[in-house]
Amino acid sequence: MQKFIGTKVVLAEKEERDGVLGYAVVYSDGYRSWSPPEAFEEAYRLSGEMSFGHALEYLKRGCRVARAGWNGKGMWIALSGPLQGRNIAFENFWSKPCSEYARQNGGSATVLPCINMLTATGEILMGWLASQTDMLAEDWSVLD
Repeated sequence: MQKFIGTKVVLAEKEERDGVLGYAVVYSDGYRSWSPPEAFEEAYRLSGEMSFGHALEYLKRGCRVARAGWNGKGMWIALSGPLQGRNIAFENFWSKPCSEYARQNGGSATVLPCINMLTATGEILMGWLASQTDMLAEDWSVLD
């Protein structure tokens, strides 16, 4: 058998079934299930307690993510650029400067994905880089 690692966003609450306290789980497609506590707690973390690795997975899905530990309110990061046909938050933002570059260079340009940040002052920082603190933090959350 092959090893798989999953990342999903679910809604869940503690619920008792047959004398066992576990979790009632609702998936994004509306499917409902019940999970024993050991299996659920091994697979899921509360949003706001995610690792940077989890945050990266959600960036790749087109979500905005943020850290509770950032000083500025309303700050977040998102992935821009093409990434295997995924819906990317900054698609319209980067397309104009890149298309101009392409016109000036024979009609084409390869645009690589990058992480951008909305700063505390409301500006977009292109090409945000994670600090050691950001990479080791466990306070990441999914915003959308």
